Amino acid sequence: MAHDRILIVEDEESIIELLSYNLSRNGYQVSAVSSGEEALKSIHKSPPDLVLLDLMLPGLDGLDVCKAVRNDSRTALIPIIILTARGEESDIVVGLELGADDYITKPFSPRVVLARIKSLLRRSHSGGSSDAEVMSFPELVIDVVRREVYVQDKAVGLTFTEFSILAMMASRPGRVFTRNQIIDAIRGGNYPVTDRSVDVQIVGLRKKLGPCGTYIETIRAVGYRFKEVG
Repeated sequence: MAHDRILIVEDEESIIELLSYNLSRNGYQVSAVSSGEEALKSIHKSPPDLVLLDLMLPGLDGLDVCKAVRNDSRTALIPIIILTARGEESDIVVGLELGADDYITKPFSPRVVLARIKSLLRRSHSGGSSDAEVMSFPELVIDVVRREVYVQDKAVGLTFTEFSILAMMASRPGRVFTRNQIIDAIRGGNYPVTDRSVDVQIVGLRKKLGPCGTYIETIRAVGYRFKEVG
């Protein structure tokens, strides 16, 4: 991972300098561009291992860049972390639903950025989601084949939907899922249910998981994620 290449897409020079300095110190190869058009040219010419993408860019904005990257089979799997100063959660939701893997709000801590990058690259290098038949975490075991869950070695009865939500999120620890993404993944895009129905499922799921309910973290006004361990 020390030689992973990261592309910074940002139009504020001070932020580019801050990110470049900290990433380089940690062994990453860093390049930077200041517009959406330059970002797409750079990504197509030499695909990076990860993109740090500002939303507010001159010309083509960050959401358009994210959409273009995901819609191109040559670049669709490149991890993308959104960097945003926008206060509206709707922008973050749209970015995640367009395919961004995570987001960081400005102002940010370089240590947080480094931690998120390390986590995302680790998942990327391991192939993204887990195809394991059994997923094990401290005090929690999820048997995907048998659709069984054990908390502190005791079986927990989950509904079909509750199990589907848990297995999906646990297979991608650290990744933020919007409510719409959860609905699409477990029921398909035409499932007639409001996003608040997901909140009800999460409340029930946490209650049944007891002490392991803390694995499911709420991302305010955006959605949920399964907490990374270790």
